[in-house]
Amino acid sequence: MFNSDYYVQQYIARINRVMDYIEKHLSEPMTLEELADVAAFSKFHFHRIFSALTGESLYEFIRRLRLERAAGLLADQPDLPVTDIVYGCGFSSQSVFNRAFRDFFGMTPTRFRRGGHLEHSKNRKQVSKENQLHSKAGRFEMDKSGELRRVSLTQLNPLIMKNVEIKDLQEMNVAYVRHTGPYNTIGEAFGKLMRWAGPRGLFANPDTRLLCVYHDSPEITEEVKLRSSVCITIPENMEVKGEIGKMKVAGGKYAMCRFEITTDQFGEAWDEINRDWLPSSGYVCDDRLPFDLYYNNAEEHPEKKHIVDICIPVRPM
Repeated sequence: MFNSDYYVQQYIARINRVMDYIEKHLSEPMTLEELADVAAFSKFHFHRIFSALTGESLYEFIRRLRLERAAGLLADQPDLPVTDIVYGCGFSSQSVFNRAFRDFFGMTPTRFRRGGHLEHSKNRKQVSKENQLHSKAGRFEMDKSGELRRVSLTQLNPLIMKNVEIKDLQEMNVAYVRHTGPYNTIGEAFGKLMRWAGPRGLFANPDTRLLCVYHDSPEITEEVKLRSSVCITIPENMEVKGEIGKMKVAGGKYAMCRFEITTDQFGEAWDEINRDWLPSSGYVCDDRLPFDLYYNNAEEHPEKKHIVDICIPVRPM
């Protein structure tokens, strides 16, 4: 019998396991592959899942824990050498630590140790009160022990998936134009592909599909280096050249999550999938590449919205 709460608890347990592992190994280097293995999640999707469930990127979480541990040692052990704190909290050098500490706490480690921690504590209590007044309920939050817990959802995300279907898709032969850079600048690549596909009669075929394949995770890769491929399905023997490339999009089991969204809402839609649907689905992501499958021309939509399936490669837990 399907039990969504069981699967939610499995996701929470995996993320809690990673957070516990990080806390125990703060003084050591940690790789994405290592932490993804601890969570038993695909490396490609692990960053986004972690961020969606905790509200912090993996990098931000590790950095915050290291800095907070260092701050505690500075305040509580005034005779402990700063160099011991630096390397004991996983920083590569004192200069790196000093910059990170100043950016995070708004003061130098020396000032913090000499009384700045009292000022910081007072400010944090005020910020905490303000956040409680203005916070919006979500599905997950940290409790006092640092564990991730499920909480009641009192305010729904305004995007809301229309539906989710699990489908076994066939492998697709596609022509593509590669785009490197922020996803919101992908329009030029779409234009190039359309100008190539139109004269070849591809849109006359009712089975033609337009999609965008994502090769990198925005939680891992610098925005200017993100790779994506704007694609159109083609016959297997069709020839391409120049800027138009040719590849196969892997078949298999996908969660097809239907949205009707504006161009600037794609990031929110992905977050909704990873935060609100995936943990209770009974599935985890695998290492095949995700893609968006488009069903309309947003310019012809009365609200300029894309009707799209965000297609996540999945396997049963």
